[in-house]
Order: sequence, then structure tokens, then C-alpha cells
Amino acid sequence: MRSLFKRLRWVFEAILGALMFTMFATFILQVAIRYSARLQWIAEAIPLLDPSKFGWTLEFCLAIWVWLIFLGNAFVVRDQDHVTFDILYFAVRPRVRRWFVIVSGLAICIALIMSIAPTWDRFYILRLKKTATLSELFGNWIRMREIYMVYILFLVVVSARYAWRVWLLFRHGTEALTQPSEGQKP
Repeated sequence: MRSLFKRLRWVFEAILGALMFTMFATFILQVAIRYSARLQWIAEAIPLLDPSKFGWTLEFCLAIWVWLIFLGNAFVVRDQDHVTFDILYFAVRPRVRRWFVIVSGLAICIALIMSIAPTWDRFYILRLKKTATLSELFGNWIRMREIYMVYILFLVVVSARYAWRVWLLFRHGTEALTQPSEGQKP
């Protein structure tokens, strides 16, 4: 099961790397077009570089950024990668730590699951809303709902991760939660 999670994480790291490259290339294109727009002769000589055709770049970068954040936090970021304030956690006995993890894990899991229905209702409204400029690039089919749909995936995956964490705690105790970092021997 652990090797499946590692492979899945590797796949999403590759996807996120490709998204970052795409966002960076679009950003560079946006900067180049912005500064070449001052030189009217460039747009006249090369019609493909007409600045009026590149309004989509800002919204495209923002959409990719939304996907990077939610996919990255759902599939790539590990628990040990987060900043934690664990002074109280390490000050108590292991039995109390176990209850800290159970209560916080269940609270996060339940809260995220409970937020799916209201989020889905909001997405129902977003199905009507078109993007301002991405239709120039992708056509008329893309709506705001498709851009933000990754948030539903984030809610499901992160709640499943915390449910899995609580289950591991019940099955193996607090030792199961302190996994060695990559490159360290178990």
C-alpha cells in the first residue's frame, strides 16, 4: 500500500511540475507581450504578437495556481512538511497524544466532509459563470466550475488522508504516525 502511495505521489509531483512549467512559460509570454506592446511595429510586423490576443494569460496563470495549490496540498505535501506548533503535544504523555491526534483528525475529516455539500451547491451556481478570457484559448465550454472543481477533490482527498491517519493510530498506535523521512532508514 505504501508503494502505491509513493507512486501516486510521484505522478502528482510530475503533473504539478508540468503545471508549474506551463504557468512560468505563460508568465514569461505575458511579460514579453506586455513590454513589446509599447513597440507598435512588432504587432504590425508579426500579427501573432498582437497584445490584444493575450488577455487570457493572467487568468490562465491564476487558474493554474489554484490547481497547483489544491492538488499539491492534497497529494504531494506530507504531514511532516507542515509547520506545527507541537509544544503541548510533546509535553503530554503518549496516551494523551493519541487522543490529540484522534480528536483533531476526526474534527478535520468531519469538517471537510461536511463542507462538500455547501461547496457543491456553490459550484452549481458557478456552472453558469464563464471565465472572462479563457474562452479565447479553450473555447466556450470552460466555466468557473471547471476551474474550481479541484477544490472538491482536495476536500475528499484530505479528509480521506485524515481518516486514514486516525485508522492507523487505532491499529498501530502513535508509532505509525512518526514515519521516517525520505532518504532515512526506518
